[in-house]
Amino acid sequence: MEIQKNVPTSQIMEVCLLAGKIMLQSGGETYRVEDTMMRIAAAFGIESSHSFVTPTGIIFSIEGPDPTKTKLIRISERTTDLKKVTLVNSISRSISANEMSLGEAYKELKEIETANLMYPVVLQVVAAALTSACFLIMFQGGWYDFIPALVAGGVGYWFSIFLHRVIPLKFFAEFSASFVIGLIALLFVTTGIGTDLDKIIIGSVMPLVPGLLITNAVRDLIAGHLVAGLSKGAEAFLTAFAIGSGIAAVISFL
Repeated sequence: MEIQKNVPTSQIMEVCLLAGKIMLQSGGETYRVEDTMMRIAAAFGIESSHSFVTPTGIIFSIEGPDPTKTKLIRISERTTDLKKVTLVNSISRSISANEMSLGEAYKELKEIETANLMYPVVLQVVAAALTSACFLIMFQGGWYDFIPALVAGGVGYWFSIFLHRVIPLKFFAEFSASFVIGLIALLFVTTGIGTDLDKIIIGSVMPLVPGLLITNAVRDLIAGHLVAGLSKGAEAFLTAFAIGSGIAAVISFL
């Protein structure tokens, strides 16, 4: 592989930081973000680069013939969009294989950053509803509770998306969504349509559980990224606490 050289250091940093930003905002693991940034820098002839990534920021430094350059970018919003992580990884591999120039990489990364690759909200809600009902069966619930779990899970997930757009406070959105799920499940049981309140609630809240966040926290801790691992673990704990608090608030009415 022929390494691409004679490329302005500032432009290399822009591409590296943009790739790292997209991956971190889309749910990529900390160690994967750092590795991707350093691989891109190495492909453009940067022999020594350093990156420090946390869930809320990226610090990237390049050493070379020019004075050492360091940049910091802030990450304020994070979501789960593994399609973008995959696309950035693909661009990184193309750069490493000398199949893509710096300008082409920057252009494609900008397109990925602005692209909306998420599934439509209607499809997300339908998937969450079916997932909730299937989790009910997996947790040994009865088929007579399939419809209540499907409705509660779908409405609760839609309420979480809607509320997060109105009030961008994740804890409040998760708490309110689980509270709505608890109310709907309680309504089905009290009207006789549903029978097992516990199973309906457990199945319905599963789409809200921060599974990817917990997985990334464990993987970062195993990889030695203690700050990022503990931060993501704390965020996952707060999300789980919000879900539990919403359900507990409904149960306290009984």
